[in-house]
Amino acid sequence: MGVVHIKDRVALSLGIAVIMMKRLFIISILMLLIVSVFGCGGLRYSWVDSEANNYIPKSIGIFPVDVGIHEEARGVADQVIAGVIIEKQWFKDVVTADTISRQIQVNDELRRIYLDYTTKLKAVNFSDPELSKKIGQISKIDAFLLVNVDYWIYTREYDKKVAKVGFGIKMIDASSGKILWKAGHHEAEDYMLIKPKLPNVAKDVFSKMIKEMPHAEK
Repeated sequence: MGVVHIKDRVALSLGIAVIMMKRLFIISILMLLIVSVFGCGGLRYSWVDSEANNYIPKSIGIFPVDVGIHEEARGVADQVIAGVIIEKQWFKDVVTADTISRQIQVNDELRRIYLDYTTKLKAVNFSDPELSKKIGQISKIDAFLLVNVDYWIYTREYDKKVAKVGFGIKMIDASSGKILWKAGHHEAEDYMLIKPKLPNVAKDVFSKMIKEMPHAEK
């Protein structure tokens, strides 16, 4: 009887241990789901200047996107970004990257100022107010966007095939050179056989990002 009693106690202990392990597993899964839901809710990075809401530009320029190593995004990203901005109808005038590119090509002064400005911004993170003011005057814009492509690729993540697009954005007040808003975000859309079109993923990413951008209410 003593041996049977010990076996019963061992079986009971094992049963309790199995139940506890199942509960811990379920709790862990629920926690991961909660983290996933809340983690996908916002941008990976977004910062707004404290005075940004007091200044809403009426016109905005979109400078040619810095595609970096992602040459296949050249021109395409510009069109996606311009389309989203125009569709929002937040600004009375939107000067697209194509227009500004033509201005830079025909206007030697603007080309020099633009190169000087972007070089300083990249090299020492300094938004030169004198140069940005001249950019605004020549291009007739109150503010401008500088956008860089962080991702524009098909790749694999966690054993899944994904279409991945990411941007970094700065919104700058032309008259003062002040950075009003900056953000960074990327998303990866998984697929099995049919690849999602990267411009479509880019539109979703950029549309999500600019919800955080200071703008006039319609």
